[in-house]
Amino acid sequence: MNTSKDLLKIENLALHFKTMKGVVQAVDGVDFELGTNRAVVILGESGCGKTSLSKALLRILPRNVDKYSGKVFLQGVDVMGLNDEAYRQNVRWLGISLVPQAAMNSLNPVIKVGEQVAEPAMIHLGLNKTESLGLVYKMFQHVGVPTDFIERYPFELSGGMRQRVAIAMALVTSPSLIVLDEPTSALDLLTQANIMNVLKKIKRELGTSYILITHDIATSSELADEVAIMYAGQIVETGDAKDFFPAPLHPYSQMLMASVPRLRSEVDPIYITGQPPSLINPPQGCRFAARCPFRFEKCSQEPPVFQKGNRKVKCWLHQ
Repeated sequence: MNTSKDLLKIENLALHFKTMKGVVQAVDGVDFELGTNRAVVILGESGCGKTSLSKALLRILPRNVDKYSGKVFLQGVDVMGLNDEAYRQNVRWLGISLVPQAAMNSLNPVIKVGEQVAEPAMIHLGLNKTESLGLVYKMFQHVGVPTDFIERYPFELSGGMRQRVAIAMALVTSPSLIVLDEPTSALDLLTQANIMNVLKKIKRELGTSYILITHDIATSSELADEVAIMYAGQIVETGDAKDFFPAPLHPYSQMLMASVPRLRSEVDPIYITGQPPSLINPPQGCRFAARCPFRFEKCSQEPPVFQKGNRKVKCWLHQ
């Protein structure tokens, strides 16, 4: 088995988009690492670049890309150096797969779900239809979908079952890493808990690693081994979940956690005042400075760098 820090390593990843108003720096200099059989949750407000990060990792890019650069090492290989066809054949689905946002609505309504889940195995593993459906059978057992559902159409399944089918599709080629973009956002609380239990079971049985992209702090804490906080296109704090959730370090992380209602606390949740900065023209210094109650002169003049240690935080307060 790989060592704890050699499955995925991202260095200075950037993805900018051209728009009529200017260049949007959706992902701007992101760095983090992920080990084998680990789950990292990426938390942040809507519009901070989480989904753009998933598109950058999977190289699912729109036509208006202005800049796409950096290094992405998957099991020691810099996949950013591959051309599009080599990436499609060797990385997407086989190395990294995606459960997209609103995944339960991404299934083709006129094709049976078994055939849809079998398709990646036929294309990327070279299996025939019978072999692929046999693999789908096993994947459905892993994710808790009754095997007779192979012959059903998506509209015959509940939202939770369609979500499980989408997870089975991401798993069918046995990738080492799955990116989950808001996998439970459209589901009720009980179904959310069931999906999280499925993901934990798969992680335990298959050794799969996850990047879970969400703004649901309570749900994500059930799965996370590590936490990465994203703000205005950048990662501002990373660390082990067991250390982060009791005591976040970055002021934004602290305010984000304080905004979550708690059942057994008399402290009222707070809200973060102000608005996130424009990603077309981000501020020169710390991107959170305008909203930070602890800011001082250096914060608005010089962009902070990660302060090294077991927990990384991009904040001058921890210099």
